[in-house]
Amino acid sequence: MTHLTRPAVAQAAVADAAEDLLVVKDLSIHFRTHAGEIQATDRISLRVRPGERVGIVGESGCGKTITGLSLLGLLPPHSTRVTGRALFEGRDLLPMTRTERRSICGPGIGMIFQEPMSALDPVFTVGEQIAETLRNHRGISRREARERTIEALAGVGIPLPARRYDEYPHSLSGGMRQRVMIAMALICEPKLLIADEPTTALDVTIQAQILELLLERSTSTGTALLFITHDLGVVAEICTRMVTMYAGQVVEDTAVEAAFGQPRHPYTAGLLQSLPHLNRRGQPLSWIPGRVPRPGQMPQGCRFQSRCLYAVRDCNAPQALRELAGGLVRCHRGDELQLAPAIGPTPALHAE
Repeated sequence: MTHLTRPAVAQAAVADAAEDLLVVKDLSIHFRTHAGEIQATDRISLRVRPGERVGIVGESGCGKTITGLSLLGLLPPHSTRVTGRALFEGRDLLPMTRTERRSICGPGIGMIFQEPMSALDPVFTVGEQIAETLRNHRGISRREARERTIEALAGVGIPLPARRYDEYPHSLSGGMRQRVMIAMALICEPKLLIADEPTTALDVTIQAQILELLLERSTSTGTALLFITHDLGVVAEICTRMVTMYAGQVVEDTAVEAAFGQPRHPYTAGLLQSLPHLNRRGQPLSWIPGRVPRPGQMPQGCRFQSRCLYAVRDCNAPQALRELAGGLVRCHRGDELQLAPAIGPTPALHAE
């Protein structure tokens, strides 16, 4: 094995970033508590190419949202410590100052937050908040910013957009506030859009419109999408790659077709089998027993082993993320298990 010096490692990382829009390497997030420091994510690594749509899935508490927030420096600095690298177009986001990071946000990176009411300022109208983003990054007049903001509001399905421009966040419904957040994230046409559960508060009709809008924007302008969600159906519909996170680690990273057709990690297979299917009418729903371990209480070996139907003695050892069948999987049995796909009968268990 070739051992690189520290400068050589940095040069190699920058070289990798030249062909990838975003390269996250060994991203670990630690929270400071009264009981000491607790690690929430463990060496997260992933890549996003220009125009690629990557879905990040997993149960609540697996580290999906804080990973997205850490990329933009949105975690509270007094209570968190973030290590690793997050290269956007070759520039490391993590050590940047607030001013440096602000210059990248907007035309570089946009974000749709999970909680629009806490993300929107209650003392400004929704139109003013979107227009301010546009004026700061594009340097256009107030009048032009208003016109383009009204167009953006109409583009995300908000009725009477000229009227909504002058309304405050508290006067809008939850679904409409979410659409305002989406319009704000898209207004500067970012190269990378981080979407944290962007359709959770929307009804199915508006959800379909928003997903179509995000897909159209990605295919027409080359906007890359980092889509954080619990909804595997959405991932199947709009994403090209799926990253499965469990207990603060990436456990599988592969193309969507491979993830749904031939999952390699038992946790990915468990999530897929938990989806309701019409061809299983009358049968009990599948579910994953147990729960995600709490930060600070992680097992030494495979973090999923206590819930896994396929666990063996070797699972007590730490599992490395290794390449397998064109993807990455954190399971030493990944190449021997025949795991159930998203649709179809459940195969016989192969636990020893």
